[in-house]
Amino acid sequence: MDLAWRVFSEYESPDYSDEGTEEFRRCLHDEEYLYGIDYIGVFYDQKLIGLIGIRTGLEHICFFFVDGQYHRKGVGTKMFDYLLENYKGNNITVNSSPYGLGFYKKLGFVPTEEEKTINGIRFTPMIYERKSNGSDL
Repeated sequence: MDLAWRVFSEYESPDYSDEGTEEFRRCLHDEEYLYGIDYIGVFYDQKLIGLIGIRTGLEHICFFFVDGQYHRKGVGTKMFDYLLENYKGNNITVNSSPYGLGFYKKLGFVPTEEEKTINGIRFTPMIYERKSNGSDL
């Protein structure tokens, strides 16, 4: 969760109110919230540089962070591709921060609603619908 907090603080927190920043920090330490999330991590020289957390029962991405030093180098895209290869669900949802909106659209997510703010957290609900390729996923 250190990586998530560092990346959030640098890139996303400026778009949030103090209430939203505190709510995110609280989630990172809430064992009940964190329970049931599966994680995919990318390491470089034994350092965690990327993280996806997906709540598989709900097919929902809760965390998706890449160390700022590795932004725009394909790390996030490769993590998502790995998730698609190893995840058997048809649709994946995410609540995108304003900072991540363009990235998620590039991956193929589409907004399902307008931006919302709940407990100070700004987000746009989005969905990725897997294209059927005839195989039994």
